[in-house]
Amino acid sequence: MVRSMPHLDVSGAAIHGNSEDRDPAILLPNQSDNISHLALDIGGSLIKLVYFSRQDNLVDADKTLLGVSNDSSISSCPITGGMLHFVKFESWKIDDCLQFIQSKQLLRRSDSLSEIQNNAGNVLIKATGGGAYAYADLFKDKFGVCLDKEDEMDCLVAGANFLLKAIRYEVFTHIEGQKEFVQIDPKEDLFPYLLVNIGSGVSIIKVNGDGSYERVSGTHLGGGTYCGQGMAMTGCESFDELIELSQQGDNTPIDLLVGDIYGGGDYSKIGLSASTIASSFGKIMPGKKKLKDCRPEDISLSLLRMISYNIGQIAYLNACRYGIKRIYFGGFFIRGNAYTMNTISFAIRYWSKGAAEAMFLRHEGFLGALGAFLSCEKQIPVGAPQSISNAKGGGFKKAYHLKFKRFCTKISSVMQRSRS
Repeated sequence: MVRSMPHLDVSGAAIHGNSEDRDPAILLPNQSDNISHLALDIGGSLIKLVYFSRQDNLVDADKTLLGVSNDSSISSCPITGGMLHFVKFESWKIDDCLQFIQSKQLLRRSDSLSEIQNNAGNVLIKATGGGAYAYADLFKDKFGVCLDKEDEMDCLVAGANFLLKAIRYEVFTHIEGQKEFVQIDPKEDLFPYLLVNIGSGVSIIKVNGDGSYERVSGTHLGGGTYCGQGMAMTGCESFDELIELSQQGDNTPIDLLVGDIYGGGDYSKIGLSASTIASSFGKIMPGKKKLKDCRPEDISLSLLRMISYNIGQIAYLNACRYGIKRIYFGGFFIRGNAYTMNTISFAIRYWSKGAAEAMFLRHEGFLGALGAFLSCEKQIPVGAPQSISNAKGGGFKKAYHLKFKRFCTKISSVMQRSRS
């Protein structure tokens, strides 16, 4: 027996909010079917949640945008439209995510509460990322709902394709502090492109079309590196604290510059200016400077530059390898931080000699969760088993995700002890 999921109507979809809002809601003005599911992307560092709200949950300003009347005389008319919302939580605070789902009553949207309790209604939690396996039992015990698991890379690409095709004012460049939106023509300017997803690590994906992609490269030096190494070197307790610290930093007391080597001048013969970094952390050397002599602010900034430049260069080299000019950067490492985007943009422009530009997404960290949400269009068998043993990859995936679960549990306990 096959259950048909409600149809998701993305026609007329648009950003809700001003141009500076991060992770803004997306209006779906023509949505008629009731969407009762939600989607999670549960990674090693963050949990990303996407859910839909009907117009009866919207404030008057939102209803005006969607053309909805508050006139009680027509309140019996079918409600059309609503919004997609985007929320994130730290993975070690998964209880906060569960409480949010409960407080918003996101699992009580079926026409019949008894159907929910029997797990036979329309309530569904789509999930992707390693935590979809690691925390499956937790969601089953808490809500009595099985996570419907989707492949992580499939979801990333599906989420990116949707945003690039359907949402105006989603893509932008950020050069020397100047933000400029880029309008994409899906018929001419979309494929192929590189998607550089910067999470705990980095995946570089060559996207050829809908459902057609290849992970061509990546690096283990990503957001997790910045957070872990930065916390160890500065005493900060979170990623956001490190970013805030970097905004008061100066990398020149730590990084060895070309000018430091050439007496303050350029190495003009090969096109290197005096301000070019010759070696990140190159001034911390025996007999010169120790780490304890450096300001935490400078350490954080130097580390941020090192990782951002490295990612930019690897991305451009892969673009050259495949002859691709369109390079999109996503993932929660960026977090709308102007300095991070400026650094990545500089790297792409420098190595391409101005022939290519880095482009960023406003919903940078929600590509996987959004792709999982969009996967509701699939036909799924009622009562299909969603256990680890039935996942793609069989025993290998089961063993991997059991290790991931133990890792998440260990990280959670360590973080809780550090807060107490």
